[in-house]
Amino acid sequence: MSDNPVRGMDHIGITVADIEAATQFFIDAFGARVLYDSLPLAGEDNEGTHNEQVLNLAPGTVVKAVRMLWLRHGPGIELFQMQGPTQREPVRPSDYGLQHFAVYVEDMPEAITRFERAGGKMFTEPQPLTFAPEKGEGNCFCYGRTPWGSVIELISTPSPLPYTQHTSLRRWKP
Repeated sequence: MSDNPVRGMDHIGITVADIEAATQFFIDAFGARVLYDSLPLAGEDNEGTHNEQVLNLAPGTVVKAVRMLWLRHGPGIELFQMQGPTQREPVRPSDYGLQHFAVYVEDMPEAITRFERAGGKMFTEPQPLTFAPEKGEGNCFCYGRTPWGSVIELISTPSPLPYTQHTSLRRWKP
C-alpha cells in the first residue's frame, strides 16, 4: 500500500437546468456517451432533509435527475438537474469555487467548431500557452461557455509540458 491513497480524478459534477439539453451538448461537442441514469428524469423526484444534508443543498431543493457521462479520456461527468428555492447563475472564473475544467483536444479548430455547433460560445480564438517555462510549439488553449453557463477550457499540447511528464497524465496522450 502506498503512502498516498489518492489515485486521481474520478468525475466532476455539474448542475444544469435541462439534463437532456446538457447531455446532447456533451455528446455533440465532445463525443460523450451516457453511462447510466442514477435518477432518471421520468422517475420520482428525490428530495428531503437526507439529500439536503448529504449534498449540502438549500432546504427545499428537489433533485429531478442524475446522469453519468463518459468521455474517451479523463474523469466522468455527472450531470444533476435540480430545482431549488435559491439557485444562482453559474460562477465566473473570477468568483470563488470551481471555475472551469479543461478538455484536451488534438484538433483545436475542429474542437471549437463542434463546441460552437453544439451551442457553446468561445470567449476568444486559441491563445498560445505562456505559463510554462517550455511553452512548446503549437501548444494553445481557449475558454468558452456552455449553453447553461459553465466554463470549459479547450487545451492542446502537441509539444510536451513539464506537468504532462507524470505517468498519470501521460496515459491518454500519444
